[in-house]
Amino acid sequence: MIDINQELSDTMDAYRTCEFATLTRDGTPIAWPTAALRRPDGTLLVTTSLAFAQKALNVRRDPRVALLFSDRTASGLPDDAPAILVQGRADCPQEIVTSPAGAEEYWAMLFARQPHSRKYLVPPARWLMGWYYTRLLITITPQHVSTAAAAPAGTGAAEASAAGTADSGAAAESGADAGPLLGTGIFDRFPSAVLAARDDAGVPVLTRVRPTAADGGWALPATDGPRIVPGPASLLVHRHDDRLDGLRNVGLRGELTETADGWLLRPQRLVDPGATGSVREAVNTLRGARRRTASYLDRRGLTAPPVRWREFQRVADSVPVP
Repeated sequence: MIDINQELSDTMDAYRTCEFATLTRDGTPIAWPTAALRRPDGTLLVTTSLAFAQKALNVRRDPRVALLFSDRTASGLPDDAPAILVQGRADCPQEIVTSPAGAEEYWAMLFARQPHSRKYLVPPARWLMGWYYTRLLITITPQHVSTAAAAPAGTGAAEASAAGTADSGAAAESGADAGPLLGTGIFDRFPSAVLAARDDAGVPVLTRVRPTAADGGWALPATDGPRIVPGPASLLVHRHDDRLDGLRNVGLRGELTETADGWLLRPQRLVDPGATGSVREAVNTLRGARRRTASYLDRRGLTAPPVRWREFQRVADSVPVP
């Protein structure tokens, strides 16, 4: 593990969210927005509910991961604050956690930054949101850290979403789009996107780019930082408001090829959990989360341990509502 100097550590701590990339079974780096806590020992803690366990499953198969701290929304950081890329190895034990014990600082951070999540702790929300507090813990050990120029202003502009939690994940997929190019009408509403690719060693690399529609795909400029290589890749756009509410994230998988001016991502599949923002979609998202949680447990012959609601409530009560 490498040491991260104090200035970079302070900057990293100020970011409210980061982009977290793991490798799928076919080697495609996929990124999700999430919250990460830097621990005193230098490792980083990310958690995921069983409803969105794919990143945990990916880590167990291939521990190579990356995190990019690049969305300045609500961070208080200046416009020239650098984006920080952390590449490392992750570990995700099989243990299912339904208590904040051992991760109190993480939950205190989340309750402070995302005040609306406290409402899940009391009835009637409690009866519907047990899946949200049924978690897997992922620990990342940094092996390489680099910085890049500040992300374009406005990457965190608020856009309402029906499914607003910091544990968002893929809930709907489409192989076609109404526009001439998969992703048209989405990427042009965001000032930048996060490219998830791989370096020469196969480790995920994340960088902010400005996609431009081109013949057969999305044109991307040449990137700074670690050298990336052609192959399976993805783009992520996401945003949240100052209280980690109104979340919106869309992912696009494809094949990355090098061009004379940079790169071209030929899209293959769009993942858009909040395509309509309708009440029906929100209900379907909730049902899907509960169904996937049950499926994770059933496949392993497990019974969900009871959520320690009072312990979570004590942590929430210890943190002032901003």
